[in-house]
Amino acid sequence: MTGSLALLDSASLYFRAFFALPDSMRAADGTQVNAVRGFADTIARILTDRRPARLVCCLDADWRPKFRTDLLPSYKAHRVAEETGSGPDVEEVPDTLTPQVPIILDLLEAFGFATAEAAGYEADDVIGALATREKTDPVEVITGDRDLFQLVRSEPSPASVIYVGKGWAKAEVLGPAEIAERYSLPRETAGPAYADMSVMRGDPSDGLPGVAGIGEKTAAKLITQFGSLDALLAAAAAGDSALPLKTRLRLKDAADYLAVAPTVVRVAVDAPVEQSRPDTVPATPADPERVAELAERWNLGNSVERLLKALPGA
Repeated sequence: MTGSLALLDSASLYFRAFFALPDSMRAADGTQVNAVRGFADTIARILTDRRPARLVCCLDADWRPKFRTDLLPSYKAHRVAEETGSGPDVEEVPDTLTPQVPIILDLLEAFGFATAEAAGYEADDVIGALATREKTDPVEVITGDRDLFQLVRSEPSPASVIYVGKGWAKAEVLGPAEIAERYSLPRETAGPAYADMSVMRGDPSDGLPGVAGIGEKTAAKLITQFGSLDALLAAAAAGDSALPLKTRLRLKDAADYLAVAPTVVRVAVDAPVEQSRPDTVPATPADPERVAELAERWNLGNSVERLLKALPGA
């Protein structure tokens, strides 16, 4: 055991498993289970390769929170399958993935892994809140989403991201030094600087337009030069001669966006997280009979066996 706290961006991981594994993985009733098996395999690899003492599977209570869409209606708008009006909008998800999510949750409960969510917030916010609360153990955020690079830090306890955007075999361990080097950002503030850069750069996949005419490299250069987005905007408003006129005009044109985007992009570290159980990695399954039942019913075979062998008490 390393003594670390592993925070899993669950939806990111099971989405990737769904698209990475063949749809021929099915239960006896024909239900597709590739996401279930891939997610179980991912947890087994995390336990085997990273050996955390604590682990939490973080969930989306609302994948498109109202506090974000009120500020920026375009946020993830292209991924809405149905607007509900009274609750969270329905996300456009493959028909054969949706039935697999309850199976994943049943399996996590049977094994005794902690899950966590916060009403009205995304998993990113849950991860941010739990990471921010942790003052003692190293934190490892496991995700395929670059948005969480903003959480890297050196203290009070180190926090890094295990980025699996190219699969677990090519997982990258990214801390402040690695984020700073990759994006030409200051090491001492690499996490917050990444968030500020992201605001300016924008992200079409999340419906974030960014500042027209300012790409990633220019955004990183400006954040590094002025120290933060707030300082950059203050300099622009003051007509600082260190900023070219063209850049000042671009920032002025994007003033409405820049007034709200930081709240949309930055994780809400004060999210009211509710956790299902203590986060200690179970030495053995909480309910072995239920694990066996789920493995049999959903044809999870080798994936469950690998996860059982990865538990510290195996």
